[in-house]
Amino acid sequence: MFANEAIKMGVPQEKILIERHSTNTGQNIIFTKKLLEEKALKIASFIVIQKPYMLRRTYATFRKQWPGQDFVITSPQIGYEKYSNETISKDLLINIMVGDTQRIKVYPEKGFQIPQEIPEEVWLAFEELIGRGFTKHLIKES
Repeated sequence: MFANEAIKMGVPQEKILIERHSTNTGQNIIFTKKLLEEKALKIASFIVIQKPYMLRRTYATFRKQWPGQDFVITSPQIGYEKYSNETISKDLLINIMVGDTQRIKVYPEKGFQIPQEIPEEVWLAFEELIGRGFTKHLIKES
């Protein structure tokens, strides 16, 4: 989807590389690094584009998986009220955001991303949403 938008904005299609093997953000970063190495491309800096609700986790993952690499991270400027649509219901969006909040806390311990501070009011909201049943995207901690 982002490649199509870049092409519409004038980026030549042959200048776009797409990593197609990852199943998660960490793998996407690792496999992209490998793809660039295979193509003998040295990139000075990146613009990382992600969904609005995944910015912090993607930032933390990129910092961990590619330390020292210069990058900025951005997303389409879509607020919560306008994000849900016929594909992503508000219920699904809340479940995903709850799961991402859990991952921000748990993934540093697993070595997937750098630690980040989670404000107390955010963690209290996370716990409240779990209590209200928004648990469909939680990871099972072992």
